[in-house]
Amino acid sequence: MARVAAGSESTDIASQSSSGSRLDVVVIETSPYPDIGVPLDQVPGNVQRLRAGDMGASRALDASDALNRLAGSVTVNDTQGNPFQPDVSFRGFTASPALGTPQGLSVFVDGVRVNEAFGDTVNWDLIPRSAISRLDVIPGSNPIFGLNTLGGALAVTTKRGSDYPATSIVGYGGSYGRRALELESGARGERFDVFVAGNALDDDGWADHNPGSIRQGFGKVGYRHSDTDVTLSITADRNRLEGNQTLPLSWLNDSTQAYTWPDIQENHLAFLDLNARQGLGAHLVLAAVGYYRELHTDTVNSNVNDAFLPSEPVGSGNQPTYNAIDRTGQYQQGAALQLTHDRQFGEHRNIATVGVTYDHSDTSFLQWYQEAGTRRDTRSDAVPTLTTLLQASTAAAGLYATDNLGLTARTYLTLSARYNDAQVHLDDQLGTALDGRHSFARLNPAIGFTTNPTPAMTLYANYNEGMRIPTPVELTCADPSAPCSLPNAFSADPPLKPVVSRTYEIGAHGELAQYAHFALALFRTTLNDDIQFISSGAGSISSGYFQNVGQTRRQGVELGADATFRDLRVNVDYSYIQATFLSPLILNSPNNSSAAPISCANCAQILAAPGDRGPGSPAHVGKVRVEYTPTPRASLGMNIIAQSKQYARGDENNADANGPVPGFVLVHLDGSYKLASHWVLFAHADNVFDRRYSTFGVLGKNEFTGPNQTFDPTGSTWRSEQFRSVGTRRGVWIGLRFSTGSTSGD
Repeated sequence: MARVAAGSESTDIASQSSSGSRLDVVVIETSPYPDIGVPLDQVPGNVQRLRAGDMGASRALDASDALNRLAGSVTVNDTQGNPFQPDVSFRGFTASPALGTPQGLSVFVDGVRVNEAFGDTVNWDLIPRSAISRLDVIPGSNPIFGLNTLGGALAVTTKRGSDYPATSIVGYGGSYGRRALELESGARGERFDVFVAGNALDDDGWADHNPGSIRQGFGKVGYRHSDTDVTLSITADRNRLEGNQTLPLSWLNDSTQAYTWPDIQENHLAFLDLNARQGLGAHLVLAAVGYYRELHTDTVNSNVNDAFLPSEPVGSGNQPTYNAIDRTGQYQQGAALQLTHDRQFGEHRNIATVGVTYDHSDTSFLQWYQEAGTRRDTRSDAVPTLTTLLQASTAAAGLYATDNLGLTARTYLTLSARYNDAQVHLDDQLGTALDGRHSFARLNPAIGFTTNPTPAMTLYANYNEGMRIPTPVELTCADPSAPCSLPNAFSADPPLKPVVSRTYEIGAHGELAQYAHFALALFRTTLNDDIQFISSGAGSISSGYFQNVGQTRRQGVELGADATFRDLRVNVDYSYIQATFLSPLILNSPNNSSAAPISCANCAQILAAPGDRGPGSPAHVGKVRVEYTPTPRASLGMNIIAQSKQYARGDENNADANGPVPGFVLVHLDGSYKLASHWVLFAHADNVFDRRYSTFGVLGKNEFTGPNQTFDPTGSTWRSEQFRSVGTRRGVWIGLRFSTGSTSGD
């Protein structure tokens, strides 16, 4: 794993030092769009890169799993109960598939931002692992990456046939009935190249009611000649995923059960992406990106009915449970045009880039309410009632510029700025309650400085600003008096302010010796008018609303090192992240044991004071990756992932009697053996010590407190509890790989 920045295809180069030794320098990109690269020693940031070989060797399930195993300052929350639907957090900021999670990371695939328009969510199941060439983690609020990049950007670059001219077929199976088949093949000619990949995976699930079915297809055609480089790619996915929700603490003696079910999400994606790059003489490069993305999502969510009245008879109009049935169609298209000028003026190299972007989306959201009776199994024959029909559109234009100037042969200054103008339009098709017109505009600056006291050492400092605009989901679910049960139940709500981030970072990276490298970073990001999802504390633990909560802060330190000793390779990452409130905040939290009236006589409220830690963010995260290659035919690997305690949602004052969700240490093992010239046998085991652990917590009310965990219609035994996600149990898989050359690096 190297520590570099993001962009399109790049090459590794070597620079000659004054002493005659050679230092490997990785050329990176200055934006998510193709352009001329900037060497790593001129980049003011602690950037990490995961390559296809890293992901293949560790047997990561997908991009989110690779980040969890291999990237520093990254954690994963299993809030959905399915391995393809995690929350990925970096430095306390999240990219999640779950509506209701405040999003703070941008995710790009080949220069296209793939956060979904309706809630800024990220569906990790829509990024085929076998198509990933590399995955770059870029920290900070870099404005060049556009709107909603508060804590960082994750940039995926897919494979092309000119770089992966081989064929690979992988089949494996094992625990939980998981069986998978992966195919990738690339070919190159004098000017044209082609690459295709396909994945099929079926999983019965390690717990009750959480199976998954993945069908992913990817293809890319490329053309290279002289100063022209063009690629056209298409991604097509059809996935069906089921989750099993969080469980109350009193139920964790059987961690495989579900609280209510079914919870089903089906994603159907078609994604077309065109990238072009044209040299315009010796010093100019023109790059362009155009895309069309269409996603259809159908969901069924089982829910406890917050409006159920124990004082009234159970029956039509007063059912304890219901299903929220949603259908969402999202249509996104956009383009970017960028011009880069690279010129040497004596000892001063200057790389200047200007660009313009435009993105537009249309979303159709339909919601039905279906009564479901008293059972935890909420499958129902009741006729659903259409409750919401919403059309939403967003349009965002951006104009940006960045300049990397060599002040001396070893000192570089980077200046950047981006102006964003965005509109969100909401049109209620069943009335006018949800109608709204919202506009946001801001100029976000950035400045960075790097210096190289020795050829093997880079010191840097930077400051940057970013902006996140409220999503259509947040704008229609912002009234404390009318909480939403996400991802449904919208109402006319007060407007929300955009979030503005300000990030400072200082650090160093370089060589400790010929065989060892290090990275160190200290960072602080302050958010003004941060948007949080506030749980209402009713029976449905997903019920709540969005609110501007004043100032919050994420700050901390990152340490990373890697070393190679003959047949042994070791990577170590540690991070300390402090995610805290800076503004006092009164919240409704009736299931918090410390709740009391604060601003109203009959309320159950808590006060989140400045310095209280935000929920869902562990302070300490450590990772170790060890690879041992005793012979050219065999390899062994181990991943150790450790993280400290974290507070549950609803415990923003850090005072609930249940305390925080405990920390944990997990160990994963992997190995491979080359049977013949084209055949490799491999195996891997996750959570080898079968550790019981949780990655997320939320305070809620357990209403299934009758005999054998049935619903209590009287409400007399309902109790407030901490609900926790349950981590995946031990699993072992074995597989066989046939390849005609180097592909994914397995």
